[in-house]
Amino acid sequence: MKPLSRRIRRAVMMVVPLVIVAGLAEAQEAKSVALAKQLVDLLNQKKLDSIAAPKPGAKDEFVGALVFPTQLLVVSARYSVPVLLTEKLGQKDYRGVYIDLNSASVPESKVFVDDLGANGLKAKREEGEPFDSIDSGGKTLRLDSDWKKQKMSEDEYMKAFADADAMYSAMLSALIAELKKTS
Repeated sequence: MKPLSRRIRRAVMMVVPLVIVAGLAEAQEAKSVALAKQLVDLLNQKKLDSIAAPKPGAKDEFVGALVFPTQLLVVSARYSVPVLLTEKLGQKDYRGVYIDLNSASVPESKVFVDDLGANGLKAKREEGEPFDSIDSGGKTLRLDSDWKKQKMSEDEYMKAFADADAMYSAMLSALIAELKKTS
């Protein structure tokens, strides 16, 4: 009987870490998922298709977003003449701020998130489903569950996902705070 109980213990010891890792991935996804839903709901309530805001704690950084029925595009970057974007924010020209951040911002500071489904970032996608991507520092992370194609290990991919989700969550939080201030 002892050999069987050892085999069971070994099997349990091999399965438990996998269950924990899967649970952590789900917990990581929850950050931007809930925030993206909240942002889209607020934009819909206010009948807006765009929003922009200063990045908290930064004088020359801003965040902007455009929403479509099945896509949320969010950009964050430094802007060399922040007074121009501050003026546009005062005029509630959110689309103008988004366009400026996307086209005329300081390139190395730009972070761009393409949230297909407008439902937050997901580390793993089912085959055939669209996938999210995030461009930061001149590199693109495709959240398509194919870390090998991106020359990464699964652990590296999950770490990159967690970092991207944290960054995206901060961007969404700034936009939500701005929406809550607007009438």
